[in-house]
Amino acid sequence: MLTPATISRVVGAALDEDAPWGDLTSATLLPAGATATADLTAREPGTFSGGAVFSAAFTLTDPDVVVDVHVGDGDEFAPGDVLATVAGSARSILTAERVALNFTQRMSGIATLTSRYVAAVSGTGARIVDTRKTTPGLRAFERHAVASGGGRNHRFSLSDAVMAKDNHLAVLQASGGDLATALRDALSALPHTAHVVIEVDRLDQIEAVLAGGAHTVLLDNFSIDDLRTAVALIGDRATVEASGGVTLDTVRAIAVTGVDVISVGALTHSARALDLGLDVRIG
Repeated sequence: MLTPATISRVVGAALDEDAPWGDLTSATLLPAGATATADLTAREPGTFSGGAVFSAAFTLTDPDVVVDVHVGDGDEFAPGDVLATVAGSARSILTAERVALNFTQRMSGIATLTSRYVAAVSGTGARIVDTRKTTPGLRAFERHAVASGGGRNHRFSLSDAVMAKDNHLAVLQASGGDLATALRDALSALPHTAHVVIEVDRLDQIEAVLAGGAHTVLLDNFSIDDLRTAVALIGDRATVEASGGVTLDTVRAIAVTGVDVISVGALTHSARALDLGLDVRIG
């Protein structure tokens, strides 16, 4: 969840990184009393995300700067739309400009890409979700952006759910463990609220996973035909998730197989920052 405390911590660190001893250019070239108004303007269409983050970059730099965000997270916009207005000290605005844009361009890029995946599976019943393939330190921001684009969030961290993938299963097998037994033992020790997801990459692994009581079966890099077979095999015994190399070109075909969830790492690791500009007007 993107909380005010998280925003202050992450944006504050970014401002410290960008101007550890102040903005040398603005401090030496601009008059101390100069004021300005700046418009956050879209150069291309997209879906907005990061209004609170954009505002924080300026207000943490200077509490007297006034930021008016004109759109909400999740709103669509067109080229030329003014998304926010900033007014106050010219020095402060220009000091915070890059950090504010970096976050908002990144978050809006993720929201825009997510909205395209969500539109691609419209009417199928499949949910588009993100993964842990996020930028270190920015997970809360990027997960919020996915939600702004209409996607859902997977587990936030390793502490939130049991999710056994190929390497976990390889270690278990090498240790002589039985998957179904290990799952049942794990479930007996876990809180009743804990969710268990097990990844499989072959059809013949599914029955053992179901026998162990997994709540979600994650089908990794299955063909379309195998996805259909797996969905029929699992039925209503578990949630069915598909993952692995999902693209905008393939996501609908995956969705129509009947899977419940499609996890897409590209939402966060491959989203392009949108072209948003801060146009300054001297006031």
